[in-house]
Amino acid sequence: MRFMLEIRIPPDRGDAAIRDGSLGQTIQSILEELKPEAAYFTEVEGARGGYIVVNIDDASEIPAIAEPLFLGLGATVKMHAVMTPEDLANATPALEQAARNYA
Repeated sequence: MRFMLEIRIPPDRGDAAIRDGSLGQTIQSILEELKPEAAYFTEVEGARGGYIVVNIDDASEIPAIAEPLFLGLGATVKMHAVMTPEDLANATPALEQAARNYA
């Protein structure tokens, strides 16, 4: 299943990593481990952060995905299940059934 991770790096941790030169290498190392489908970096809630799209086949994979972000960047991590347009199209029968049953 595809998940979009919303990450936020606390300003003090980000500032320290920039000052000691480790921010770029830490992010690169984490991305090499995660092998994301996509990664975008931007501000999140006024701090450094970004969005990383990964595939998770089993819930037991969550610690291996989240811990490098927690430990390496001090990041907060939110995980959102997401769909592609094709996934949404495949969900149409379930949406129609729900509308018949509950609308």
